[in-house]
Amino acid sequence: MRTAILDVGSNSAHLKVVDLSAGRPIRTVLSVKRPTRLAEAIQEDGRISRDAVERLVSSVSAAHCIARAQGSAELIAFATSAVRDAVNRCDIVDQVTGRTGVDLGFLSGRDEARLTFLAVRAWYGWSAGPLLMADIGGGSLEIAAGDGAEAGTALSLPLGAGRLTRDHLPDDPPSRKQIRRLRRFLTTQLAEHLGAGDLSAGDLGQAEAHAVATSKTFTQLAKLARDRGPNGYRVLRLKALDRQIPRLAKRTATERAELKGISRSRARQILAGAMVAEATMATLGLTRIEICPWALREGIALRRLQQLRSGSVHQIDDIGHLLQPLRDAPAPIRSLTTVSA
Repeated sequence: MRTAILDVGSNSAHLKVVDLSAGRPIRTVLSVKRPTRLAEAIQEDGRISRDAVERLVSSVSAAHCIARAQGSAELIAFATSAVRDAVNRCDIVDQVTGRTGVDLGFLSGRDEARLTFLAVRAWYGWSAGPLLMADIGGGSLEIAAGDGAEAGTALSLPLGAGRLTRDHLPDDPPSRKQIRRLRRFLTTQLAEHLGAGDLSAGDLGQAEAHAVATSKTFTQLAKLARDRGPNGYRVLRLKALDRQIPRLAKRTATERAELKGISRSRARQILAGAMVAEATMATLGLTRIEICPWALREGIALRRLQQLRSGSVHQIDDIGHLLQPLRDAPAPIRSLTTVSA
């Protein structure tokens, strides 16, 4: 089964086309993306601006055409927290459907966490033992943990890098007062949610859990720190974050984009991303975290593969409402940017 997965995030729309076959690994056919810059387009009233909606519609239309041109039999299309939490999300979804024919759905934050954990477990296998996973998006922070194939605990907090930048670090570069306030806010929020039974160190035996991070934010922070573990994976250490945060704080977004590993599209929000990463690791008692290359899109592909293997909807059906068939393909268009699989 050739399946197209379209992930409309806070910064970009990312299309991943995969071949799924029972008894075989996932094969990536094509991976393309296009900037949407939704996080920076959320207005004071919580609405996404008209220009950003136009970018979103254009990106979805292009992705739809490419998915069909690649011979995809089905499409799984969803938007993450930037659209999910927008005041005008119903209007956005209506425009996308009416102008592109794509039904853009949503996953809950907890389901995003669970599906990302599924991908991390598949990447590391059973030998990794209990896993603790963290993912920083533009609008939310997902955390999941467990010693099985599925997460035993999963939660989503409104602590994404784009959201925190918009709400707490409006200046470029931010003032020391803004940074102090954000640090206090993160400490309070994480202590409240992670220390109140949602996910505590005792849930897994924290010292035994393999701590793993996904997302571009964690990846770029690890590149900035230039550190790798003994197995070759990129790692991010708490001490490195402590050193990099002052370095990022004194620079403008333009200056941050000149640092090795930091992309221009995330330069504005990478400081807030570093601060939430630091606060999360400190709250959970982690001195290091390893970067996993698989994340939410791979988790969705794995869930769909589970369904195909069983011949029916898997007992955990968190993606069924997102599935839609695709018909004969038009001529391909190339308005998205191809990225490495």
